[in-house]
Amino acid sequence: MNRLKDILYNVSIKETVSSTNVAVQGLAFDSRAVSEGFTFVAVNGSQVDGHNYISVAIDNGAKSIVCEKFPIDLVDGVTYVRVKDSALSLGIMASNFYDNPSGKLKLIGVTGTNGKTTSVSLMYELFQSLGEKVGLLSTVENKINDEVYKATHTTPDAIELNALLAKMVEADCQYCFMEVSSHAVDQKRIAGVKFSGAVFTNITRDHLDYHKTFENYFEAKKGFFDTLPSDAFVLTNAEQEFGEEIVKDTKAKVYTYGLNAYADYKAKILENQFDGSLLLIDNKEVYTKLIGKFNAYNSLVTYAVGVLSGFDELEVLTKLSNLTPPDGRFQQNVSASGIIAIVDYAHTPDALKNVLKTIKNIRTGNETVITVVGCGGDRDKGKRPLMAKVACQLSDQVLFTSDNPRSENPETIIEEMEAGVPAQDYKKTLSITSRKEAIKTACKLAKKGDIVLIAGKGHETYQIIGDEVLDFDDYKIVKETLKKLNK
Repeated sequence: MNRLKDILYNVSIKETVSSTNVAVQGLAFDSRAVSEGFTFVAVNGSQVDGHNYISVAIDNGAKSIVCEKFPIDLVDGVTYVRVKDSALSLGIMASNFYDNPSGKLKLIGVTGTNGKTTSVSLMYELFQSLGEKVGLLSTVENKINDEVYKATHTTPDAIELNALLAKMVEADCQYCFMEVSSHAVDQKRIAGVKFSGAVFTNITRDHLDYHKTFENYFEAKKGFFDTLPSDAFVLTNAEQEFGEEIVKDTKAKVYTYGLNAYADYKAKILENQFDGSLLLIDNKEVYTKLIGKFNAYNSLVTYAVGVLSGFDELEVLTKLSNLTPPDGRFQQNVSASGIIAIVDYAHTPDALKNVLKTIKNIRTGNETVITVVGCGGDRDKGKRPLMAKVACQLSDQVLFTSDNPRSENPETIIEEMEAGVPAQDYKKTLSITSRKEAIKTACKLAKKGDIVLIAGKGHETYQIIGDEVLDFDDYKIVKETLKKLNK
């Protein structure tokens, strides 16, 4: 049985009212999730202040409250603990409540603007093929060995995170590969969690609707590396402008990787086709099913993590050749008439540029590249014209459409994208608000050998319009459309 005094270990406490020697049946930071005997942690979040719901939590059965400021009226029979930082305390308490599961396996975190999902998915797949029991925490899905759990965030909240890690320990997992988002670092969801290794992929503009400035975004990413222990390792991109700066204050052992720079782990692209790539990794040739320069980086960090974890280099390379990317990452469907459709999660200017450059480097030059792209509502508005500009620069035809408009008017989002179109490229653009119609139109415009890129949503099987979450799957729609056009 957990007791409050035990799960408060390492928490910075300012004041207590009543005994902390009380049983704790569960933890919650959402008053609606509170049951009898729970401890409620009042966190002042980005949208809601948990301190306003302390009385609701007590009505729902909370017997102890952890908060930054005491309510005016204290209820008899309830223990109150005032702390310096509720969000930080929640992470530490969650880790203690679940008996510090991150210290009982090797947890590897991957952060960066692009490449997180593919990298952790490849690492999960690699280590499984090496005979290990493995966990995965990603944007697409969470896994404990072969059991799949739905993912609601790139990085789970502190309670869910530790609960999943505890289940992994119970299932004898030796490793877990985890995406670490900038939101998670800033909101202290990973507080109290011990990482054995960390990877930095890259950093470009993203999430400025939340972080406001690139500097804040960078500092959030850097905060992950700043808290790593001295017995952990770090892999950082030697070719990234911020690759050295982001790890300058870490206590962990730093290693570098790259394709074109001096690095501890190096790779070179020998051949690149739509069915895979031939790479030279540490002077050994390996064929992979992954395509493009960005995936060469993902393959290289996966190899490096395998080697740094003590596995034989040749065995890692052999297994690497059989790995496949996760759904929605350069996911292809070739129609009977020879049209190549690609669905990709690219939702930042840099990611879109990477995908389109990969297509450009592989194409023969006779094909037409048709790109369908939109931007999410209630998110960073500044990247909308940038996305449009990149799409126009590297495509022959561009269809602007909806992504997840959320509470915004989709036509307004498209207009803000159109503002980034160079004058000479207006004639190659078309705007269709309905994403389904835009995808269908792109397929109808395509001829044999042409390439249709559907960018932005990737693996997502929904579309958020207003308050509605509707079934929507880019890959399914493009596959069905191409099949009908072939009849």
